[in-house]
Amino acid sequence: MNDKRQRLRTWTGQGNVTVPQFFFQHYKDLKIADDEALLLLHLLAFHSEGNDFPTPTDIAKRYHVNENDISLKLQRLLQKGFLEITQGIDGSGRLFEKYSVFPLWDRILDYIESTTMQKESLEVKNEEGEIFSIFEQEFGRLLSPMEIETISMWLDADHHSPAIIKAALKEAVLAGKLSLRYIDRILFEWKKKNITSVKQVEKHTEQFHQKTTVVQQKQNTVQENKNKVSFYNWLEERE
Repeated sequence: MNDKRQRLRTWTGQGNVTVPQFFFQHYKDLKIADDEALLLLHLLAFHSEGNDFPTPTDIAKRYHVNENDISLKLQRLLQKGFLEITQGIDGSGRLFEKYSVFPLWDRILDYIESTTMQKESLEVKNEEGEIFSIFEQEFGRLLSPMEIETISMWLDADHHSPAIIKAALKEAVLAGKLSLRYIDRILFEWKKKNITSVKQVEKHTEQFHQKTTVVQQKQNTVQENKNKVSFYNWLEERE
């Protein structure tokens, strides 16, 4: 994560920032007022023109707000942590200051990551809740308290994903061995083989069936050869 943020800082520092779509999608979520958002857009425009530290007078020429109000808005953005003033030394050895919008992009990324994690967490909880209903449908009855506890342990203690548990249930149904003990054995074997996704389950199952087919073909071939050796054609007997 730190590497991503460092690349973002370098990217913004080099002036390679256009106005990304996620700014318009999320600035309201971050409680950035419309007039503040417009001021930030003006700063980005100045940056693209090579002016990294425009004065309130420079901005007022393009903005329907007086210099004092612009100064107040800039100060508010700095206090909120959406803007920062950084220092550097130019090619002539002179110290310079500039406005950096890196904190803005950083805050937006934090917000997106946070909401994404919350959404994923909610989806997992919904999936976990569905697991019990799926088992009851397959079993054709309500689960006993002990069965509920076993499934809960798969989720909470063994950290099996709902998708993996459903895949194990499917394997048990196909094998005609619909019991929690059999499913628990499947999950144990998958965990031992570091199988943690449905895609890995499908690949492992396919490889198993291919291997089984090859073995069966070899067994059939051996049996055919045995039959050929043991078969005696009495019609071709010669005196």
